[in-house]
Amino acid sequence: MLAFLGGTGPEGRGLALRFALAGEEVTIGSRDPDRAREAAQVLQKLAPQASIRGDENREAAKRGDVVFVTVPYEAQKPLVTQLEDELAGKLVINVVAPLAFEKGRPRAVPVEEGSAAMQSQSLLPRSKVVAAFQNLSATELLAPDRAMEGDVVVCSDHQEAKERVMALVGLIKNLRGVDGGGLENARYVEQLTALLLSINRIYKAHSSIRIVGV
Repeated sequence: MLAFLGGTGPEGRGLALRFALAGEEVTIGSRDPDRAREAAQVLQKLAPQASIRGDENREAAKRGDVVFVTVPYEAQKPLVTQLEDELAGKLVINVVAPLAFEKGRPRAVPVEEGSAAMQSQSLLPRSKVVAAFQNLSATELLAPDRAMEGDVVVCSDHQEAKERVMALVGLIKNLRGVDGGGLENARYVEQLTALLLSINRIYKAHSSIRIVGV
């Protein structure tokens, strides 16, 4: 079971949809369980053969074997702090990219711990945190008739967990997981999101990354 905390946002819904289409059982989490169930119903129409349900974040965290954190950066710390017990012993995939917008222009927000992923690992010492999926377009993810293209850089200090996430990436057609090393490198992947959004703004596109030579 894959659980998406804060999964009613565009990135959470997009990833949940793609994994549901790939045959994974999915739970959408939210502070508001009614909102979570509504989002699940919308996704169910796009993937009628899939198993998609909605629930409150705490129940979603309990239910998931693999748990995605897909909330905005400012909501991450209070959320994972509250759910530390529910997430203990689990693989937690951090999708958060700390961003701020000034006159519509994105910029990366500095994080004291080094990155959003490193912050979540410090708050979840009993979990195995993996950073991944920060650079994918939510718009593209939510369009099931569009093929995703590009690479997903995966960073973690837990090799087995990292390999499991790279295998999950491969469930989404045309995406490839690339080993990005330890969690220390997650900061560079998170910051790259601001650059990609700037490129999208200039070209009115939905850009992604591809690592060549490996």
